Amino acid sequence: MIEYVKGELIDVTPAYAVVETHGVGYGMNISLNTFSAIQGKKEARLWVYEAIREDAYVLFGFATKQERDMFLLLITVSGVGANTARMILSEMTVAEICNVISTGNERVLKSVKGIGLRTAQRIIVDLKDKIISSGIAQELPSNAGSEAALINSSVKDEAVGALTMLGFSPAPSAKVVIAILKEQPDLPVEQVVKLALKQIK
Repeated sequence: MIEYVKGELIDVTPAYAVVETHGVGYGMNISLNTFSAIQGKKEARLWVYEAIREDAYVLFGFATKQERDMFLLLITVSGVGANTARMILSEMTVAEICNVISTGNERVLKSVKGIGLRTAQRIIVDLKDKIISSGIAQELPSNAGSEAALINSSVKDEAVGALTMLGFSPAPSAKVVIAILKEQPDLPVEQVVKLALKQIK
C-alpha cells in the first residue's frame, strides 16, 4: 500500500498532478484544494488513496492527511464514489465539510455537482458521528480559534501511527493524543505515546 509520495512536482493541473520519486512518475487525481496547496511548488508530498478496480489502477493524491481522511469517509457513503468525493473536496475545505455535516446543511451539499437531495441527506446521517469519532473535526481550527490549531500535526500523526502499530484503533488513539497535545503541546512523540498508553481504554 502506498501511504504517500514525496518528490519533484513534474506537472500539475487543477485535477491532476505528477510527482517523480526515484525515477518513477506517479500520476494522481487531485482536488482543487490540493491544487491550490501545491501550485507553484517544486516539490510536494501527497497522501495517497489507491483505487484498484478490474479495469483500472487509479491514484488519488491529497495535500494533507486530513483531506485524505475526509475522502475516505465520504466514499463509505452509498452513492458517493471517488470522483464525487473529489468533487466535494474541490468545492469545500475539510473544515467546511465538517461544518456542513455537523449542522445538517443539506442545501450546501446538494449544490455540489452530482449530489442529489437523498445523497446529501445520506452523507449527513452517515458521517455526523464519524467525523467526531475519526478525530478529523477536532484537528481543524474553528472560527472561534480552537486550540486544535496549535497542535503539532507531525507529532500527532507519529504518535497515532505508533499506537496503531501497537494494536490500538486509530480513532480513539487520535482523540487521546489530541487531548494530550492540547494540554502539553511541546511534548515529544515518545512522551505523548507513553501518556496515551495510560489513558487508552
